[in-house]
Amino acid sequence: MKLKSIIFDFGDVFINLDKQGAMDNALQLFELDTFPEELIAINTLYEQGLISTEEFLTFYTENFPELNKNQIIDAWNYILKDFPIGRLEFLKQLKSNHDLQLILLSNTNELHIDWVKQHVAFYEEFKSVFDAFYLSHEIQLRKPNKDIFEFVLDQNQLKPQECLFVDDTKENTDTAERMGIHVWNIDETKEDIRSLFYIKKELF
Repeated sequence: MKLKSIIFDFGDVFINLDKQGAMDNALQLFELDTFPEELIAINTLYEQGLISTEEFLTFYTENFPELNKNQIIDAWNYILKDFPIGRLEFLKQLKSNHDLQLILLSNTNELHIDWVKQHVAFYEEFKSVFDAFYLSHEIQLRKPNKDIFEFVLDQNQLKPQECLFVDDTKENTDTAERMGIHVWNIDETKEDIRSLFYIKKELF
């Protein structure tokens, strides 16, 4: 069946992330050895848009009273790094040269996307290339849950076998693959989205 749509993750597909650095920085700031389940749960709720930015920051400042909101925000955004403009150029070429629906599907919260808007000069141009642009905190759904993929398929009248999903997190691509979606679990340490046609040439 002909490929009709490519569904892209955002972090470590387009914008580079420093996950380990962010974790190390947070553990040092909060004077923790590991992240407790309670903090992971709050972070997940925030990423899914089930609590507001104000509630999220209040939780942290109440639990870590020696820190202020700006320190919390800086630690939270530490993970976000550069966005190579060549990836935007690749995306634009993909859009102009292929009859494909392009969709962004990202576990992204309000503080992170606000940082991106401020620091990535071409963010609006990037966003405009997509036919649909879904952020977890806006649709209140989150990968790797099955319902977020069902939402995307339903909203865009797509069949799983007509789609390719690109994500750096195996848990996410595993869910999509079980649903019949073609996947590329991209290894950001060795691979780049600009290698799409080489890596997945059988689909084009």
